[in-house]
Amino acid sequence: MISYKSDVEAVDAFVEKYNTLREEIAKVIVGQDEVVKKVLISIFSRGHGLLVGVPGLAKTLMVNTISRALGLTYSRIQFTPDLMPSDIIGTEILDEERRFKFIPGPIFANIILADEINRTPPKTQSALLEAMQEKAITVAGKNYKLSEPFFVLATQNPIEQEGTYPLPEAQLDRFMFNIWLDYPTYEQEMDVVKNTTQDLQSELKIVLSAEEILYFQGLIRRIPVPENVYQYAVSLSSKTRPGTPSAHHLANDYITWGAGPRSSQYLIIGAKCHAAIQGKYSPDIEDVRAIATSVLRHRIVRNYKAEAEGYSIEKIIHEFLQ
Repeated sequence: MISYKSDVEAVDAFVEKYNTLREEIAKVIVGQDEVVKKVLISIFSRGHGLLVGVPGLAKTLMVNTISRALGLTYSRIQFTPDLMPSDIIGTEILDEERRFKFIPGPIFANIILADEINRTPPKTQSALLEAMQEKAITVAGKNYKLSEPFFVLATQNPIEQEGTYPLPEAQLDRFMFNIWLDYPTYEQEMDVVKNTTQDLQSELKIVLSAEEILYFQGLIRRIPVPENVYQYAVSLSSKTRPGTPSAHHLANDYITWGAGPRSSQYLIIGAKCHAAIQGKYSPDIEDVRAIATSVLRHRIVRNYKAEAEGYSIEKIIHEFLQ
């Protein structure tokens, strides 16, 4: 049983564990500090992440490394056009005694990498998204709980759109963060090439147990939030909704559909976790701003006018944050 004298002491312990965790991950993952931070914030906030980047940026290696450092079970599911829901959640078979027996699928792990989720039809996508929302699955009328903590990191390739099934906006809303991976800098790529073209193996220590992760997830929820931070998060989400009284003029001009109430929830819980990893005991407006783009990016739909005039989602969000 994990216990601390106070939540203040628990936050201090969380900062120490988080910094150790980042050091362990850095043994394998060169650069991508902001991406790793957002993935970890998602985990400790009980959210899920959507990772968007071209091939070869170590998305799979990153998730595998994080799961090893956290001492969690890990499954990688390669999404393809012929993947069936039963390939993810499992299926029932007749055993030797002519009784139905459930064979669990790869969804029964703590961390799931859903690789190229937009390459599979909506029916299979929805099987994963149901598990994300309910933390349970139903097969032949029986309900099976998934082990906690449970975190899904889905990846999308932004350059190949032929033969893909883009996630609908309502399903994108299930993801806490939309995280973009950039190319490494020249120095970082030099380090990557040196490290990966030799026969070197980095030994990773387990930094946190599943029990500790669940405890710190609860701690993040208990962190108090000032009223002005609540107001800022809700007003920021409201600005994105065209045709409403609180809409920003750019929303009316360039946005077809704005962010829903779930964005306000994730802005607050994400700000709490962002504050905690900085050693703060309560979030401020800067913590909301730090994670706002990743929370709002996939919840806003641009119109044709925005595309024609070169207004990207990021540019619009930047204007909202001003």
